[in-house]
Amino acid sequence: MNEPWDDIRAAVRKAIDGGLRSMGTEVDYVLESPPAGIADLAVPCFPMAKALRRPPVAIAEELANLIPAENMIREVWADRGYLNFRINDDFLVKSTLEDVLQRRLDFGKGDTRGKIVLLEHTSVNPSGPIHVGRARNPIIGDTLARCMRHCGYDITTEYYVNDVGKQVVLLTWGLENIDPSEVDATGRDKDDHRLVGFYQIANRRLEEDPDVRTEVASMLQRFEDGDAEVINKVRHTTEMMLAEIGTTLDTINVSLDSFKWESDFIVDGAAKDIVDSLTRVEQCHEEGGALYLDLNEFEVHGKDTRFFFTRGDGTTLYTTRDMAYHLDKFRRADRVIDVLGEDQKLGSQQLTIALGLLGEPRAPECLFYSFVSLPEGKMSTRKGTVVYMDDLIDEAETRAYEEVRKRREDLSEERMREIARIIGRGAIRHSIAKVQPEKPLVFHWEEALNFEGNSAPYLQYSHARACSILRKAGDYERRADPDMLVDPTERKLVRAISRFPQVMRDCGEEWRINALPVYGHELASTFNQFYVATPVLSSGKYRDHRLTLVECTMWVLRNVLENLGIGAPEEM
Repeated sequence: MNEPWDDIRAAVRKAIDGGLRSMGTEVDYVLESPPAGIADLAVPCFPMAKALRRPPVAIAEELANLIPAENMIREVWADRGYLNFRINDDFLVKSTLEDVLQRRLDFGKGDTRGKIVLLEHTSVNPSGPIHVGRARNPIIGDTLARCMRHCGYDITTEYYVNDVGKQVVLLTWGLENIDPSEVDATGRDKDDHRLVGFYQIANRRLEEDPDVRTEVASMLQRFEDGDAEVINKVRHTTEMMLAEIGTTLDTINVSLDSFKWESDFIVDGAAKDIVDSLTRVEQCHEEGGALYLDLNEFEVHGKDTRFFFTRGDGTTLYTTRDMAYHLDKFRRADRVIDVLGEDQKLGSQQLTIALGLLGEPRAPECLFYSFVSLPEGKMSTRKGTVVYMDDLIDEAETRAYEEVRKRREDLSEERMREIARIIGRGAIRHSIAKVQPEKPLVFHWEEALNFEGNSAPYLQYSHARACSILRKAGDYERRADPDMLVDPTERKLVRAISRFPQVMRDCGEEWRINALPVYGHELASTFNQFYVATPVLSSGKYRDHRLTLVECTMWVLRNVLENLGIGAPEEM
């Protein structure tokens, strides 16, 4: 579906093509969006110089003289080798506002692509609660999925449940062998918090006691051999942890469409098939009974050259089952996307090479992210020095409540708590989404809960302000007459609204989800400038037109919040 700017770009391209034909030539060119204030659209003529054998300045000037200002194009001019365009604001006002009013939350939504996308995210080991260091994965994954759906992709999100690995087997051993009296109370009535104490004690015993190592190794071997008793015990432990992890994710508005269990690839023999196939490739070698691929020829060097896929006792590794999982994903989807921590870049590279050696031509698309830390520093799950996601959420809600209580003493206690939950949880998501995934992120409370800065509360407050204006207005006629919306703050606001579809394409197509919070802040700031400078409810003949502009802003702000997975309160 075409958006206003699609029609504008098409009109500008048609005009440029006509100008080039008048010059007796056809050359490739790039239509750019320059920084605000310079021009709306521009063509750098420098790449044309060689083909046309003329200076860029002369090319731009001749084209400017050949292209008339008409319809959607208000002005055409040349400037130091650039061909610049200013578009017709009247067309943009009418087309943008009518489009928003008609489509509301579907504004900017792309046509169905006809391609199935499988996006794996979160997939944390079910041996303890999600900690802050890994909080980026579910938020990035869920936000990307929302943006891609808005762009028209048929997308399924999936959690790969590691119910085979040493950690969850060790936790299961701990639940059977550690007296609950030895485990410190957590103060939180959730199984993932209660059971992590068993895991930490079991991990210490594993390091200190050879008998424990033998017992855990035996459980792993029995699991791999398909022992139903061990598999069922570990599955029960995993399900308890997974249910509580799901509760935490639900709190921050992260949902998953499906779960895939790692153990399934042992039970159905897929992992064994991978081993059988890899043993037949020429890069396969053996060391102490363990099998590995020598990847030196693929520019994977040093200590990481060897890609092990079995242990010395013949049991498969996570890497082996991950290969089976990806082959399974390729059968189910046209595109496979993995959201992974930056510490998994090498593993992902090795996985892709190994799949290629099996004759698989496809590779997963990967979005890597740096981890989250607090100003106090990094965290460690095994040592117990960790800040859990549940603790972060509680702290965010507590701090948000203090802000709400200071500002809205007129509200009931229940309503203040409800708003604080929406603000606090939104603050976490926004703070994580607004930073480019590959950049390290240090979480600062002052920034996250700043009602005036680039934060979730500022976006939410702007949305609530728009809702408040519309409530006070009552009935009005929705009108989008460009002749009645001529104030500079009105035109600037329309332009900000009109950019939303392109921003969503950047987020969904280019995976630039951090562009959405940036855009949201720009839109909210522009709306608040309009609100301060321009009367709305008492604006006489302009009233309906300005209320229409407020409503359109409200829909786009709500759309931004929805795609960020953040609540959109109607009062704050």
